[in-house]
Amino acid sequence: MNNEIHDLIGEGHISTSIKTPLLPNAFDKNDDEKIKNIEKYFGLIMSELGLDLYDESLAGTPYRVAKMYVKELFNGLNPANKPKLATFPNKYGYRKMLVEQNINIDSACEHHFLPMTGQAHIAYIPKDKVIGLSKINRLVDYYSHRPQVQERLSLQILNDLQNALDTKDVIVMINAKHLCVSTRGIKDKNSSTTTIQFGGCFTEISNREEFLNLINHSNS
Repeated sequence: MNNEIHDLIGEGHISTSIKTPLLPNAFDKNDDEKIKNIEKYFGLIMSELGLDLYDESLAGTPYRVAKMYVKELFNGLNPANKPKLATFPNKYGYRKMLVEQNINIDSACEHHFLPMTGQAHIAYIPKDKVIGLSKINRLVDYYSHRPQVQERLSLQILNDLQNALDTKDVIVMINAKHLCVSTRGIKDKNSSTTTIQFGGCFTEISNREEFLNLINHSNS
């Protein structure tokens, strides 16, 4: 596949699965081994750019970048870091919409490895189960910390919450700014991207409108 086709596919946000595309041996190496290898290859990238790795300011950059990739920015790739979505019986019989909004998104576009930042707004209508509010934030944080496309991120969060809560009545909306749009290509500094995924009762327009009205009212 030539570079022109790669560029077209990247801009088209083509994805074949809700799952992040991982190699079968993705976790055969431990974190220290991965950091060592990434440090080596990122140093080569810097050298190809003409940077002097013997300079005091740059000498530690390959290691810092490698550690950041494995331990921080992309630690959501490792399923061992996935939060446990503890749920509780809905003893109060609460059947109305529950909204968790303005959840921070710190991710990276998988096409250019540039930051993607914004907020997620999530709601569900409980049936037999409810979930601890912080678990929703932790789930968003987990899936955000991997190379992503915003459409897949929305679907991954939705799918896990539907499974944990045993209900399709979940809606996920994400609004984010992409540095691959604002710093390269069109270089549009002001635009943002909104995705929305939902199931169950949120297929009804009235329920989606109630959700959007709550979000807009709280942020006005």
